[in-house]
Amino acid sequence: MTPGHDHHAGGLAMAPAALCLAVLLAAGYVVAAHRLRRRGDAWPWAWQASFVAGAALLAAAFSVRMPAQPFTAHMAQHLLAGMLAPVLLVAGRPLTLTLRALRPGRARRAVLAVAHSRPAGWLVVPAVAVVLDMGGLWLLYRTPLLAATDHHAWLHAAVHLHVVAAGTLYAFAVCQLDPVRRRWSLPWRAGALLAGGAAHAVLAKSLYGTPPPGTSFAPADLQAGSQLMYYGGDAAELLLAMIVAAQWYTATGRAHRRRVAAAAH
Repeated sequence: MTPGHDHHAGGLAMAPAALCLAVLLAAGYVVAAHRLRRRGDAWPWAWQASFVAGAALLAAAFSVRMPAQPFTAHMAQHLLAGMLAPVLLVAGRPLTLTLRALRPGRARRAVLAVAHSRPAGWLVVPAVAVVLDMGGLWLLYRTPLLAATDHHAWLHAAVHLHVVAAGTLYAFAVCQLDPVRRRWSLPWRAGALLAGGAAHAVLAKSLYGTPPPGTSFAPADLQAGSQLMYYGGDAAELLLAMIVAAQWYTATGRAHRRRVAAAAH
């Protein structure tokens, strides 16, 4: 691999597809939310804003050239597409919106069947989601896989698709805001968040001094990108932690009110 190769430039080649996907996701969400409100059902504007913002970040990750050196720009793309955008998309409760917007019938039954299927249930097991997301990142940066994406366009596209899909699955499994086959307890999800955060932080620290095999990024670029990965990952994990903490607070409040009501009777 030639020194200074811009991995982010390869991501920009995916801009048309990413823009189309982001627009379709945002437009579909807005139309579904509008349909709910038009028939008198409530749908929080904050959830809609979160989903649209996530779609916008996803589009920006693949269409905006980052003003940074190659590895740092690549890492900014990773954070936007694989961590921050997924959290915002999941916080919008897209599956819940889809189920509420669809009228009873074949389409709604099909969505429910997929959401409650055994394969979907396994994918949203917090431990499985951590392995798929963080394991994929370790494979990308600690093997020659990143260097190989420079020579194979299909592999480059597949890696980006995995980063987005695995990041979204991880956020979905940790938050579990939408209906799933089995709802895992808060301790399990908090543990998955801690494990994922630790794996991400250790990987970022390892990249500070040792580049991915087969690459030749400048030391300053490698260090800046690693620091961005480390602190940017902390920001995304803080958002996830806030969602989990809010769920814990709500669940604790409900349990306390039930105890008070039982004692009163």
